[in-house]
Amino acid sequence: MSRRRQADKRPSMPDAKYGDTVIAKFIATVMTRGKKSVAERIVYGALDKLGKKGGNDPVKMFHDAVENVKPTVEVRSRRVGGATYQVPVEVRSERRQALAFRWLVQYARDRNESTMIDRLSAELVDAAANRGGAVKKREDTHRMAEANRAFSHYRW
Repeated sequence: MSRRRQADKRPSMPDAKYGDTVIAKFIATVMTRGKKSVAERIVYGALDKLGKKGGNDPVKMFHDAVENVKPTVEVRSRRVGGATYQVPVEVRSERRQALAFRWLVQYARDRNESTMIDRLSAELVDAAANRGGAVKKREDTHRMAEANRAFSHYRW
C-alpha cells in the first residue's frame, strides 16, 4: 500500500455491445487468465439467453439480479483485548458491487449445467427472481451480521 497518497479511481470504459459500464466490470470479473474475448462471449451469450428466457430487456434483468445479490452489511473481524469479535459494518458501494459480481460468478461456476453460458444465465435468472446460491450467500451474510449486532459498538 502506498504511503504517499491514495490511488486515483480510473473511469471504466463501457462494454462494446450494450454500452454499459456495469456489464464491462462484470466481464472483467468473469475473465480468467486474461482471456477477455472468452469472457465477453460467455457474458453476452448469457445475456442473450436471458432475453430469450425472460422476454424482458436482458440488461434490466442483469441489473435486477445484481441489485438482489448486493449485501448491505457484512461482518469484519476485530481484535479487542485478546478476543476476536465479528463486528457488523456497512458495506461501501464499490465493494457491494464487487461482492455481488464475485458471488454470481462463483455460484454460476458451481452449477451443473453443461456450458458456462447456461450456468451464468441460470444463475442470473435465479438472482433476478430472488433465489439461487448468490442470493442465499447474501442472506447468510446479513444473518451473520444480525446475529453479531451486539458487538457493533466495537466498530472503528
